[in-house]
Amino acid sequence: MTAINQSFIDHLTTVHQQSRHVVPHSMSCAFLDGLLQLLFPSLSERSFSSRTEVEAYAMLLRSDLEKILFRIEERLPAKPYEIADAYFESLPDLQQQLTDDAAAIEEGDPAAVNIDEVIRTYPGFFAVAVYRLAHKFCRMNVPLLPRVLATYAHTKTGIDIHPGANIGARFCIDHGTGVVIGETADIGDNVKVYQGVTLGALSVEKSMANLKRHPTIEDNVIIYAGATILGGKTVVGHDSIIGGNVWLTESVPPFARVYHHPQIKVSYYEDRANVLNFSI
Repeated sequence: MTAINQSFIDHLTTVHQQSRHVVPHSMSCAFLDGLLQLLFPSLSERSFSSRTEVEAYAMLLRSDLEKILFRIEERLPAKPYEIADAYFESLPDLQQQLTDDAAAIEEGDPAAVNIDEVIRTYPGFFAVAVYRLAHKFCRMNVPLLPRVLATYAHTKTGIDIHPGANIGARFCIDHGTGVVIGETADIGDNVKVYQGVTLGALSVEKSMANLKRHPTIEDNVIIYAGATILGGKTVVGHDSIIGGNVWLTESVPPFARVYHHPQIKVSYYEDRANVLNFSI
């Protein structure tokens, strides 16, 4: 058996020894799953029969969070235990926000049987739940961990929400696959988006890193499948409807209706010999 290049092993050893600020991926994702199971019995894989059991599990998760934060202690604005305490103090508000999101999805989807079904099975809810939990870490200036959690949700759902985005109450993602929401997007209350929607930037130059690059979506807006809305100066006014496949790079006023009119030709034939047969 051929030995591994020893100089390469030396190089890897040095790299690992010098590595810092590592957020453990598997532990972070396990913490996230456990937290969601704590907040929502519909997702829980264990049964809690007493207050003591619930409290013990919550304290275990808090301890896990502190261990994760300890790995990046040098980059934190406060001690790991202080951030962990503050985060868990925010859980009642986060749970209420997510319950409101689930209710909005259930109310807006005729196929939804009840809120428990939404929480347990809807990828849109899972993506929004992870966003809100990760966004709280962003607000607390915790580095890297929010992106690790967001990537986990993206992998599981195909929905990519940057944890730095600002999203209002009762946010609804219907179906969801292919949704992309950029870091500086601002989304109001009671907004609903469908699959394939992109809230992106007009330019991706590195010099724009600290500028608002993504659009603002005001309250009560519906954005249908495949729509692309770009630019930090683009504002979609409240109570507007953006139709499917719209490409929008300029602002629209409140109560606007923006539609894409495709050029579709429908033909009829009787002779099967003249049918175009494409193989994909």
